[in-house]
Amino acid sequence: MTDWLSGLEAVLDPTVLILTPLGILLGVLIGAMPGLSATVGIAIFLPFTFTLDPLPGLVLLLGIYNGACYAGSIPAILLRTPGTPASAATVLDGYPMAQKGQAGLSLAVSLVASVVGGLIATVMLIASAPAVAEFALTFGPAEYFALSVVALTIIASLGEDSLAKGVLSAALGVLVAMVGLDSISGASRFTFGTPELTGGVELIPLLVGLFGAAEAFVQIERMHGAEHVSSMGSFRIGKKVLRSIAPTTVLSSVGGFFIGALPGVGGDIGGYVAYNETRRFARQGKENFGKGDPRGVAAAESANNSAQVGGLVPTLTLGIPGNTAAAVLIGALLVQGLRPGPQLFESDPDLVYGAFIAIFAGFAFLLLVGALGIRAWAQVIRIPPLLLWPIVLVLSIIGAYAVRTNPFDVFVMLIAGGLGYLMMKGGYPVAPFLIGVIIGPLAEDNYRLAMIQSGGTFGWALDPIPFVLLVLALISLAVPLWRAHRGRRRTTRPDDEISQV
Repeated sequence: MTDWLSGLEAVLDPTVLILTPLGILLGVLIGAMPGLSATVGIAIFLPFTFTLDPLPGLVLLLGIYNGACYAGSIPAILLRTPGTPASAATVLDGYPMAQKGQAGLSLAVSLVASVVGGLIATVMLIASAPAVAEFALTFGPAEYFALSVVALTIIASLGEDSLAKGVLSAALGVLVAMVGLDSISGASRFTFGTPELTGGVELIPLLVGLFGAAEAFVQIERMHGAEHVSSMGSFRIGKKVLRSIAPTTVLSSVGGFFIGALPGVGGDIGGYVAYNETRRFARQGKENFGKGDPRGVAAAESANNSAQVGGLVPTLTLGIPGNTAAAVLIGALLVQGLRPGPQLFESDPDLVYGAFIAIFAGFAFLLLVGALGIRAWAQVIRIPPLLLWPIVLVLSIIGAYAVRTNPFDVFVMLIAGGLGYLMMKGGYPVAPFLIGVIIGPLAEDNYRLAMIQSGGTFGWALDPIPFVLLVLALISLAVPLWRAHRGRRRTTRPDDEISQV
């Protein structure tokens, strides 16, 4: 109870009270613009939180985190272009509803489902996170190393094109994390005689370039127009529609939370899983899915918002990013001198519980903002790309320079932006790279400590928790390989049969 009171006292700070709704507003504006995902938004505004206290800065970024996830449904419904990856499943029924003149209804269902999903997930986060953190206090170096390996293998196995690309991306991130002085021996690694790299690659310029600048480069290259919906229709949700989406929204919210709590699994996966399960178990009207069914929008939006919040469970309790945007949030805490993990619940309870309260209040405010501005948000998508993306690039440069007023950070940001651009063009997922940068030091330090404690043997790997986690890591790599092998056999079998004939 004392922790909750200290958290409430921290949230009542005027700065926090202002930044909570401001973060939601910024998140909605960012998410409503195609291409500007929550990760890009957090990366852009991360440098501006550097001068804030930890809780106000975290609250601002959490508002962007959750607001953007909801608002990604706006261009998904109106333009068939998800504003964020988490809104990809919303397109399946949201856009067909807009084509039938029900864009207003689809946007309203999206808002209600997003808020309900977020609130349910926040309650589940509050209930589960302290228990997970308490259990994690029993972890030693061996357990943390094994957990880091699990996170790296899971996110690598979700590569866009192949497992190899995901693993290579994660390995490259770990390699970048090794730049600077060795934390145990103090030896200089991969600095190439550059004094600015002695302390390692600065995280904020790296994040801003990897997501903000890289996305701007890609979008500037594309620069294509999009069709607009002429008729919005009614924004009111009737009783019949409300009754049909209510059970779907609640069940998808619960399922989305558990999916999001898996390290490396984002809201896009949660949205697709919830959509597929809702369609599969629909008692009637199953044929309407994909043609403009409000249940499809409710399932996707409640699940992806719930998954976003679920991603904070491993982020806050274990220091393992639940998704790409959560990895950037970890970067924000690291910049403030805080290390996410079970110790955070003991050393800074006002920060943790204050963040919980702010998340819940943020979703309540999102309902108010969404209801009042639902007609206006649709206009955001009409901002010309020729104006939007150069602004994003300028903000990225300013943000990278503002942290330390060091031109070298701008150079790092531009290099990271170029690397992110090349990875996106080549089909190499950026998420494993970022997870590798964040988790690399955690994995390396704990591996070496585990080896020291065991006298240079691998006996620690046979302890129950590390053993189970390492087996899970192997499974996460083996399953995609097995599926790829089966896929190749199926594609080659017809040719073999033809040759035999």
